[in-house]
Amino acid sequence: MRMVSLYSIKGGVGKTASAVNLAAEAAHKGLRVLLWDLDPQAATTFYLQIKPRIRGGVEKLVKGKSSWDKVIRTTSLENLDVLPASLASREMDQLLEKRGTSHLRQMLKEVRKEYDLVVLDCPPTLSHLSENMFTSVDALLVPMVPTTLSLRTLEQLQKFLDEHDLPCPLWPFVTLADRRRSMHVEIINNLGKDWPLRLSTVIPAASVVERMGVERAPVREFAPASPACRAYESLWSELHQRLQL
Repeated sequence: MRMVSLYSIKGGVGKTASAVNLAAEAAHKGLRVLLWDLDPQAATTFYLQIKPRIRGGVEKLVKGKSSWDKVIRTTSLENLDVLPASLASREMDQLLEKRGTSHLRQMLKEVRKEYDLVVLDCPPTLSHLSENMFTSVDALLVPMVPTTLSLRTLEQLQKFLDEHDLPCPLWPFVTLADRRRSMHVEIINNLGKDWPLRLSTVIPAASVVERMGVERAPVREFAPASPACRAYESLWSELHQRLQL
């Protein structure tokens, strides 16, 4: 079982849209995928038409006292399940403070053989939850808008990982790109120089991605021929190769 996280300490970068679309692409290719919504805003949960509720509560989940078949929900997409979030998910950070490192991975021990890939959608904060996530995942996928502030945020995240001796592979990729803007083009072209582990696929700024909130589905389900869908398919191909799934 491979485990990746969509994460950024900057909001508004397409994190949740990327989590949902990448999970959907992996499931479409035949992998058994669990998408774990760790953000109390529960946007991933909303996109996939799941009720924002953790049966039995967050505390039982963290302590390993929940029955996984009750907390994990199936979706309308074949091979894709969701572990939903709710406002109560905000308690997760405090509860994980009392646990050891890599506890998020340990929590999934019972269902390890049932999934090929676990995708985490994490809130944009530096917290006990994020630090636990850093030690649990195989890679940190960081969506970034091609702007100076996004580059600065990426550098801050890498500095935090280095200072806390967290050897978590950081794989940035570009989202919300507009190639009509010279700054976007410049940053896209130069990103690989400073970030050799960056994923080369660029996700365009597209209204079809914004429509996910209306359709409540991944882009593949309502616009499979769109450039955005093709971009996410290409991004998944890169990930599939790197993760050796």
